[in-house]
Amino acid sequence: MATSIFVNLPVQSLSRSVEFFKQLGYTFNPQFTNESGTCMVISENIYAMLLVRDFFKTFTDKEVADPSKVVGAIIALSADSRAAVDTLADKALKAGATKAKDPQDYGFMYQRSFLDLDGHHWEVFWMDPKHVQPQQ
Repeated sequence: MATSIFVNLPVQSLSRSVEFFKQLGYTFNPQFTNESGTCMVISENIYAMLLVRDFFKTFTDKEVADPSKVVGAIIALSADSRAAVDTLADKALKAGATKAKDPQDYGFMYQRSFLDLDGHHWEVFWMDPKHVQPQQ
């Protein structure tokens, strides 16, 4: 069985976040959706749990960071091509995201980044497969 990853993110408005990510092309698993949160399907084994802040707080005894003021993580997603990087980043900006940094082009790797409506930092990148060394 492959390992899956569930990234849990606090959001101010669940409906607003769902609408934003729908505009980027993501779907949601209704089995794990209610008024407190939803499961956004990123890929077969990658999910983002968008959780209303008060519900998110029930999972930790620590203070919940305000992602509009501090960075606790950068969520990086690979894309199949440079064009796919631009497509997703452009959709995010059109849907209300803000640019986090200027595009970065390293020749073998290209990336763009944005802050979602709550301020979570997302990066989308393409890496030339010829430059990825196989694991030994």
